[in-house]
Parts: sequence; structure tokens; C-alpha cells
Amino acid sequence: MNRFVAPYHGKRIIRILIQFDAKKGTYVPSRQLNFTPEPRVELYKAFDNPFRNALATARTCYSSKGIIGDEDIDLERWGNLARSIYKAGHHTTFQHAHFQFRLSNVSRQFIWSFLHSHPFYNSEQVSQRYVKMKPGNYAVPPLDGGARRVFVETVERQTAAYERLIGMLMPAMGEAYFSHFPYRRKNAEAWEKDIRKKAMEVARYVLPVAMHAYLYHTISGVTLLRYWRMCRSFDAPLEQKIVVEKMVRALIAFDPSYELILEAPLEEGALPEQSFFRNTNRKVKAAQEFIREFDNRLGDRLSLLVDFSARAEETLARAVREVLGQHSSALSDEEAIGLALDPDRNPLLGESLVLTTHDKLTRALYHPSYTFMKKLSHTADSQDQRHRMTPASRPVLSAHLVDEPDYILPSLLENDPGALAFYRNTMDSTWESIRRLRSMDVPDEFVLYLLPNAVPIRFTESADLLNLHHKHAMRLCYNAQEEIWRASVDEAEQIRDMHPRIGRYLLPPCTIRHLAGKRPVCPEGDRFCGIKVWQLDLDEYRRSI
Repeated sequence: MNRFVAPYHGKRIIRILIQFDAKKGTYVPSRQLNFTPEPRVELYKAFDNPFRNALATARTCYSSKGIIGDEDIDLERWGNLARSIYKAGHHTTFQHAHFQFRLSNVSRQFIWSFLHSHPFYNSEQVSQRYVKMKPGNYAVPPLDGGARRVFVETVERQTAAYERLIGMLMPAMGEAYFSHFPYRRKNAEAWEKDIRKKAMEVARYVLPVAMHAYLYHTISGVTLLRYWRMCRSFDAPLEQKIVVEKMVRALIAFDPSYELILEAPLEEGALPEQSFFRNTNRKVKAAQEFIREFDNRLGDRLSLLVDFSARAEETLARAVREVLGQHSSALSDEEAIGLALDPDRNPLLGESLVLTTHDKLTRALYHPSYTFMKKLSHTADSQDQRHRMTPASRPVLSAHLVDEPDYILPSLLENDPGALAFYRNTMDSTWESIRRLRSMDVPDEFVLYLLPNAVPIRFTESADLLNLHHKHAMRLCYNAQEEIWRASVDEAEQIRDMHPRIGRYLLPPCTIRHLAGKRPVCPEGDRFCGIKVWQLDLDEYRRSI
């Protein structure tokens, strides 16, 4: 991999920046339309000769002379092969070369809706939990006049509310913190920074999804080609087009050969969601009825088990016996399940480096599966979706947009009436601005950027047991984001009730390590939560921070 900072002066690349024509209800080309400030894209590292490498790997498949090298590829001679394998869908050849981008001035909404909505990427982005968000660092859509003033004034109020809420929460957060670490109270000033971070974690719920993030984002060549093809999709098409165009320009500047297979973005209306909404009049009332129906079914839970492998325990036990070549009279279901899931008998479960996918016996956990209805805030779901092997059908967010406040309430606020009232007033003010923008006929695409981090994402998520076990090992930790932790507790409880021989082993990392005989029991070091969770039963799990 070599470092390469690409210029953005490609002459032949398809130009698709667009502008909304309210009269026609469609987007029209415009080179002026952009976000303020403009998103920044830098191709930071890339494979040497990535396109030639794709052809070399393709030729190696049918080579009688051994491995074909990049240096053996003549593009004039083998260009038609590239088009042929691309059109035939033999895309693994284009997965070898990876590209690392550095992105900045991009919104949280764009990251959630597009960059992290699929499993084929790796990102490291700035945390809103532990890094204080600065005023002025947010994306402003291309709005004019009064609409722009409403947008900017609202975001400024939201960021000011974030600052004020941090201060308001410090006393309640301090009490909660020292209830976990009573021995630290004697030297309270030394822990003020940690307490402030916890207050920031709650206060961030009032921030808009327009807030900027910066990140490293690494993808394969074929994923970038898919980005370009899908860049018109919901929910942030303009920002997607701007950022992905810059990524593609950087790719072409680095290796122009990719233009041999580069397809144009899908036309508007090509996606099934777009076709549906084109023929359906979207009404706020329909969204309200959907929300009421969803929430009534969910009840008091954040995550509700709605489907599962009916014979999960028997199937898992049988798969373990198949791996080991054992018959049922020699290895009972109970013993077989324990071999796969009991950390005392399967020490791989206690490893920090996740090895379970590479182990023959533990791969038996792939067969049982579970499906949950879930409701998480935008900010919590932005972390939940990073568990790429527990996929979900997340919504077209504009189809859930309503004119009345719809938000998640962090539990700590219930301990501070003043902060709670301020939080609710901030939400009321935010939705008043949303109604004003919609009355100005601002497209919902741009209105969405004002939504707070607290807005609920309602969706369905499925997981096989192997990947759900890993997710719970991460998210049942008391240091995990609170909402995801509570959702994971919901899931573990329901699976334990339905399949007790499986559910008993859905555990936080410290308990798994304790059962596996690993030391130290807590792998978090200085970040230890202060609770000996490995000594608790699931029914005893409680959190205040």
C-alpha cells in the first residue's frame, strides 16, 4: 500500500451534482449546489496498480503457468477481459485492491444512511461519546433565504443546548459516578474529566445529525463502484453524490483504467423505494400510524424477539455432533451445546482476538438465528450498525418523519427534573423548526439534517448465534453505549426464556473471561466499570450511567 493524495481534476468522469426543482419535483444538474462547508475527500492509501492486479488475479484462475503478476498485464490486450468479467458478475477480482480515504466535513446522517449501511467497509471515526463537539462544525444543505436562516439558527440552538446540558448534568452524573466508585469521592476533582465525558454522552442526544465527523474509511474497489452506482439512494442523495463523486474522481486520477468498467449512477426511480414513493402520496398521518403500531407492539422493550429458529438447541447440538463425528447416545444435546458455548470447555470464547469464525466446532453456532424488532436513537443505532454481521433493514428515514416531537429519553435525565425539562423544551423547539422548514416546501432530504441524535430508528435486525454471541460479549459490557446495552439485555433475557441451554451463555466479556479462566477478568483495564458483573446473574443487571 502506498500513500497517494489524489487531485480532483478528472475530465471524463460523469458529473452528477444536482439541484431540486420544486415545480417539477425532480433534481436537475447544477455545478453550484453543495453543502457548506464542502465535504473533503482524500485518497490516502491505495494498492499499487490496482486495476492490473484485478486482471492478474482473473488470469491466474485459468493459468497453467502459475501466478500471473501485475507486470504481465497489457491493458490494451486484456481490457476486454476486464469488461467481460465485470459484466458477468465475477467481481471478486476487483475486491483485492483496497482504498483508504480520509473524509471530513461529512455529516453523521450521511455516515449512518450510506457509508455504514452495508457490511463491506472499515471505518474509524471521531466519537461523539468521548470527544466534545465544537460549535459551528455541522453541514448546511443548499438552502436559501429564510429556510437557511431557520436551519442555521436551529442548529446553533441545538449546539448551545448541548453545551448547557453538559453543565446541568454534571451534579447528577457525579452522584451516579461516585455510587459506582465510592472510593474516588475523596479525590473528586481528579475524576471530573471522566464525569464530564459521561455528561457529554447524554447531552449529545440534542445535537443534530447534521454534525460533522471525520474518519478513515477503507473499502475495496468493487465497493466503491457500488457506491457510485447507488449514490442516488435514500436518505442523503445530494451529500452522497458529492462525496462519492470525489472518491471516484480520486480513484480515476490514481488509476484511469477503472473507467473501462465504471457505470453511471442508477437513474432516479430505479430503486424499489423510489418507485414506491413515486406512486404513493407520503402523508404524515401514515407515519404516525406506523409509529403507533410499531411502538405498541414493542411495548416496554428496546428489542423484541419476533422470530427465531424453533429447534435452535437441537440443531446446534446436532451440528456439533456432526463436526465431531459423534452419535446422539455418545454426546447429549446438553453436552454438545456446552462444548460450543461454555467458555470453560471452549477457551476460544475467552480470546480477545475473535477466532470463533475460524474454528470448525464453534462455526456450529451459525445455524440458530434470531430476529428482533428494535427501537434505538440515531446516535445509538450509529454504533449498533457497526456490528456488520448482525444485519438490519433500516428505514427510509424520511418516511418516518412526523411533525410532532419523536425522541428517545436517556434514563439519567429522569434523575434531574431541571435537565429533563430543558431537554424536552429543546426537542419541542427542534420540531417547531422542522415544521417551519416543511411549510416552506424544503425537501425532506434537507429537513432530516435537523433531526436530533435522539430521533428513534425503528427497524428489524437478525443475527445468527455466532455473531449475536460476539455482539453480546461486547454490548453487555457496562461500558457499552447505554441503549445498546439495554437492548442486548432485552435480547439475552428473551433468548434465555425461549432457549435456556443457549441463553445462559449470552454473557458480557468479563463473565466469559471469568468462566474461561482468563486474567484479568475485566479486559478494559483503567476503563473498568466499577461493578463485578461476572458475579451477577442477568436478572441482577442494573445501570445508572
